Amino acid sequence: MKINIIHAIAVALLATACSSNNKQNDDADIRGQWYLENIVLSDSENVRPMEEVTDSRQYIQFEDSTYFIKTNCNSISGFYTIKGDSINLGAGMMTRMACENMATEDALCRILPRIVTVDIENDSIARLNSNTDSAYIVLRKATEKIEIE
Repeated sequence: MKINIIHAIAVALLATACSSNNKQNDDADIRGQWYLENIVLSDSENVRPMEEVTDSRQYIQFEDSTYFIKTNCNSISGFYTIKGDSINLGAGMMTRMACENMATEDALCRILPRIVTVDIENDSIARLNSNTDSAYIVLRKATEKIEIE
């Protein structure tokens, strides 16, 4: 009888230890380089960076706790935290060069502070969701690494 109780306790402790280790790995893995596909600000307003400036790859790079965004002529960088599917993009530093087309920069400045969750599909598409259903950013995993300038 004592052996059964000890066995049951050991199994329960092992299950608890395994489940707590898995919780640490449940954070969405967004590390890497992602193309900015679509920035949706509302049901009637969006920006498609690759259509705005066709000769420039605009992307976001996530490292361990930092992000770096390269638009057609400016960049934004800052820190981010992620827990589960919740993401917080800290206020970043932005270069302020005047460009012919600043649609991407303007849209990012409006939406980045409102991003609260991330959904990743097939490790190739990510959606950064804002605190409203109608605003989000769609990212596509970069197939070739773009060198950070």
